[in-house]
Amino acid sequence: MAAPNFGSPITALGRLLVYFSLTAVLMPVQFLAVALRLPLRKSLPHWYHRRSCRILGIRIQMRGEISDRHPTLFAANHVSYLDIEVLGALARISFVAKAEVATWPFFSWLARLQETVFVERRAQRTADHRDQITRRLEAGDDLVLFAEGTSGDGNGILPFKSALFSVAEQRPGGEALTVQPVSISYTRLDGVPLGRYLRPFFAWYGDMELGPHLWHALGLGYVTVVVEFHEAVTIERFGSRKALCDHCHAVVSRGVAEALSGRRQPQALPSGAASEAASGAAPGAEVAG
Repeated sequence: MAAPNFGSPITALGRLLVYFSLTAVLMPVQFLAVALRLPLRKSLPHWYHRRSCRILGIRIQMRGEISDRHPTLFAANHVSYLDIEVLGALARISFVAKAEVATWPFFSWLARLQETVFVERRAQRTADHRDQITRRLEAGDDLVLFAEGTSGDGNGILPFKSALFSVAEQRPGGEALTVQPVSISYTRLDGVPLGRYLRPFFAWYGDMELGPHLWHALGLGYVTVVVEFHEAVTIERFGSRKALCDHCHAVVSRGVAEALSGRRQPQALPSGAASEAASGAAPGAEVAG
């Protein structure tokens, strides 16, 4: 895809400089917090992602309520590397990421500092990955699983991989694991609907190169991202991981379709209510930007 003929290199450069400055200051603090197992290792990334969204021009509108059960496995669609900032701004979470991320310069450091679980795509490693994730859930950690196994173009969602839901068969703490489907939709640029032409400038998929894509995205205006937290469920309601996977896919797909069509537009809260929304207490809130 050719680069867009709009956007501002000055805006992109300014955002990147402020973002990297903030990140450079906080990385050593987070490193110590993780090394010493301090509670700060959970709260600092949440604070950091909220500030990063403001810096990078991301406005988040939230629907639904975030699960208050710990642990919770959030099953989300995946559109962009910006999803990390968006979800991290809404909850104190860690992520399940493909093993390749652990080899990326800079971003691998950020992932490790947020205690990301890295998994390989090989089927023979499924049991090992399930055990890694289970240990984190048993420790009470809330994890985000990008259930497509990759990122899409943002105009719809790809099939969910049922093998990734095998962890839902576990019972951390002796109770059925709470699974909450989450829809992520990039809907507007400076208040104007993105449409199929503009959405790929924020969606990152296929063979797109990260550097040029990030530069173009950050040179644009303010992007609105609608995040919907759907009803939390357990595998006991469906009887199998395949049925649970199908349910999550249907719910997330419907949520994305509604957000992109403009139905059920969330209403932003007045200034000052954002902090409550970021903790999951206020559905329909604009929480960043």
